[in-house]
Amino acid sequence: MYIVTGGAGFIGSAAIWRLNQAGIDDIVIVDDLGSSDKWKNIRNLSYADYVQYEAFLRMAEEDALPWPLTAVVHMGACSNTTERNAEFLIRNNFKYSQTLCRLTLERNARFINASSAATYGDGSQGFSDRLDKLRSLTPLNMYGYSKQLFDLWLLREGLLGQVVSLKFFNVYGPNEYHKGSMRSVVCKAWHEINTHNSLRLFRSSHPDYPDGGQLRDFIYVKDCAEIILWFLSQNAGGGIYNVGTGVARSWNDLAHAVFLAMERETHIEYVDMPAELRGNYQNFTQADMAWLQRLNCPVRMHNLEDGVRDYVCRYLAAANAYLAS
Repeated sequence: MYIVTGGAGFIGSAAIWRLNQAGIDDIVIVDDLGSSDKWKNIRNLSYADYVQYEAFLRMAEEDALPWPLTAVVHMGACSNTTERNAEFLIRNNFKYSQTLCRLTLERNARFINASSAATYGDGSQGFSDRLDKLRSLTPLNMYGYSKQLFDLWLLREGLLGQVVSLKFFNVYGPNEYHKGSMRSVVCKAWHEINTHNSLRLFRSSHPDYPDGGQLRDFIYVKDCAEIILWFLSQNAGGGIYNVGTGVARSWNDLAHAVFLAMERETHIEYVDMPAELRGNYQNFTQADMAWLQRLNCPVRMHNLEDGVRDYVCRYLAAANAYLAS
């Protein structure tokens, strides 16, 4: 049995979609649907059971999970990068992960965890996922720090030979509608361009970057799902690995890619960055993806233009924002 926490969320539901494509449906989804639209992410997927997050956490704490485990794909944590409640983040992104990791390893099952590129902070220490760089990283926000805490715990406890922790960079693609303000700029841009025939981007607050010239490593969610499936297919080994394309592209590049996919002329308006983001904003991210060659991983990422075109044309423009198995 595969357990996917956050299985109705963005990356979690994409991982289940890819598992279904591989013929796997012995899957337990753990999430908290509440009154959100996340249920739409799983209505086309094949799975064995759904368990509400709090009920699952009680079962995990009591070591009372009723299923034999093959693997746990742990995507179920707070993904809001602007969340400021430190106690909430430590409980959800650190303590919960510790409990589930211990239980999974005690059952000799595979544990794959969602870390984040937010752990790299302003990038001054680079974007290498080498373990000797881990302690020097200084996240810019509490979200990134909560992810860093778990990675450091894995290192301290000597568990990185058994656990895979994936540092996702800027992910975009179908199944993100429920994320509200945390949706990717591709998704927001498509709606904004349809409404106003133009797109707003932040002015730069750093002299080294022009307006809209801040750089990010944008990765398509289908590629994230492919990476997760590949690691699930590996019987042993672990570590901390970046999940990006290895290429930094500007917000202007992303905007042009969306306009191109929509067959519209590019119109960009630059607006001031909100005060709360200044000083806490990553102007540059670029994943070091050397591990792909080192581990002989065959997954190849979409480039920005191809990924955006697939997302816009096959999903957003087709009024089909959700992956189907």
